[in-house]
Amino acid sequence: MDLAKVRMQLFGQLNPGKPVPSFATILTNMVKSDGITSIYKGVDAAIGRQLVYGTARIGLHRAISDELKKRNDGKPISFGMKALSGMASGSIAVCIGTPFDIALVRLQSDSMAPAAERKNYKNVMDALTRTVKEEGPAALYKGLAPNILRGMSMNVGQLACYDQAKEMVAKLLNDPMTNGPAFTTQVGASLVAGFTAAAFSMPFDLIKSRLMAQKPDPISGKMPYSGVVDCAASILKTDGPLGLFSGFSAYYGRCAPHAMIVLLCTESITSGYRKAWGY
Repeated sequence: MDLAKVRMQLFGQLNPGKPVPSFATILTNMVKSDGITSIYKGVDAAIGRQLVYGTARIGLHRAISDELKKRNDGKPISFGMKALSGMASGSIAVCIGTPFDIALVRLQSDSMAPAAERKNYKNVMDALTRTVKEEGPAALYKGLAPNILRGMSMNVGQLACYDQAKEMVAKLLNDPMTNGPAFTTQVGASLVAGFTAAAFSMPFDLIKSRLMAQKPDPISGKMPYSGVVDCAASILKTDGPLGLFSGFSAYYGRCAPHAMIVLLCTESITSGYRKAWGY
């Protein structure tokens, strides 16, 4: 899903004016031409990214929001405070995990380039070391600005909205949440969070992917985009407002189940940890 999402996002850049194929078409064509393993290109970078960025954004958000609750005399904090916690934790986590994002996007998009321009990265470490060697250490933080915006919007959409949705769903289901939310409350809230995470962060994810994958023109040496605003303006000019949501089907297909799994597992692990250690 993540691979198809990146390719759908970059298709408009590489093929301006042409309709973007569906994620099913992209995956089917890849399997036909390069085999089943081709759709797992960059899985090592994806795992590294989740180990660094994923754990940081979730752990920091919970730590910050718990501290805010303490300062609020143990009462539930407002959605605004939850959003601030999500934005702070998301931006910090992105600054830690962006190099893995760079490697992931490049591994997944490399075969879309003409054969003469492909880097043919072997794995995540090869992508990271060659990027530093060929473009300098700063290249590992290309697209940092939209990635921070994406991380902030993702955390607000997924974690802050999940915390808020838990309170709303619990009221609907008459769940007192005395010993934590019931499983039905968790499922209902995670369904809401899966959609809001995708909807809030999609435009920034698209811009991030294009900035991270861009290469200088072989003749002029100029980059396709000068920054976040230029990239967004180019997409709006070429594809209209809906262009910012290009690849949403694949993105939602990735975000929704991912959000549900992460949020449900986090609740279960946190509950087990607190029971085991009396916290």
